[in-house]
Amino acid sequence: MNKYQNVGTYDAGIITAPGTAPGGAMTMDAAGIASGQAFLVSELEKRDTLIRKPLTSVTYPRDIVVRSGGGWVDYVSAHSVGYGITGGSGSGVIQAGGANGLPIVQANMEKGLYKAHAFAAALRVMWVDMQKANFAGRSLDQMLQDGMRLAYDKHMDQNVYTGIPEYGSWGLVNHPDVTETAVTGGAWSGKSKEKILADVNNAVTTVWEAAEYDEDAMPNHILLPYAQYTYILHTPVTELATETILDYVMKNNVAAKNGKSLYIGAARWCKGAGTDGLDRMVVYVNHERFLQVEELVPLTRAMSQPNAADFCYDTAYAANLSEVELFYPQTMMYFDGI
Repeated sequence: MNKYQNVGTYDAGIITAPGTAPGGAMTMDAAGIASGQAFLVSELEKRDTLIRKPLTSVTYPRDIVVRSGGGWVDYVSAHSVGYGITGGSGSGVIQAGGANGLPIVQANMEKGLYKAHAFAAALRVMWVDMQKANFAGRSLDQMLQDGMRLAYDKHMDQNVYTGIPEYGSWGLVNHPDVTETAVTGGAWSGKSKEKILADVNNAVTTVWEAAEYDEDAMPNHILLPYAQYTYILHTPVTELATETILDYVMKNNVAAKNGKSLYIGAARWCKGAGTDGLDRMVVYVNHERFLQVEELVPLTRAMSQPNAADFCYDTAYAANLSEVELFYPQTMMYFDGI
């Protein structure tokens, strides 16, 4: 019989491995080497220590001011004031000799209410799994915490861009108080750099005009679908030029010529967000005076306890968040069909 097929001999209740010399010493013959293969294979396995997480992205902190603090509330209130003067601020305030009255300035105070909602979720770590993870040198609790943060950030991303339809809230790309219009001349993929610049300048000027040309209300933020953003980012202005359409637009737009900084970026929520599923360009003022969202209570590890019935540890997380608070609807506009 081939000695590689020998699994050992049995003598008085003791199994002697093949290739073992008297006294139990291992010999360096082929049988002795073969008997250790199971151990060698496991020890010679290279373990990749990198844990690969899901592919995803969130961009809401870039596109809106996130204010923190406020506590567990159901609503967030904000006040605004409007002014009026008898006879108007033109000829109505001109005085002449013998005048016996003065025009009166009046103020109209209004309060807006914005809904808040609670985010709550839990993670569960089975006791046996936790022991196994500790033995392997990995933290199962930390991996689940990363998953909790991911769920929270994805919720915030939707809350900021589209709102939660079941909750009756809206976001940056679909707010019902924002004016919608369409670009002229078709999609950007078939336009020259001059026409794309004209679309951007027309959008910035239109919003600025609606804000009475207030210097602080000049739009400083434009969101595009990724396809359009990539097109202007990589398309050169001429065949021999190193400058792209995006470079050309950034240097020659109305905001830049008025000493303002204009940001143009991509957001996946803009694709198909327009009327009839058209791609949408969002133009607005990204400043807390005009627009914000609030983390009234940031994501918090609320409580943790052992659960003997299910042989695990349960941990609850919670946060309190507002819907998007748009204070000046005229400082935002949608342009569809780009």
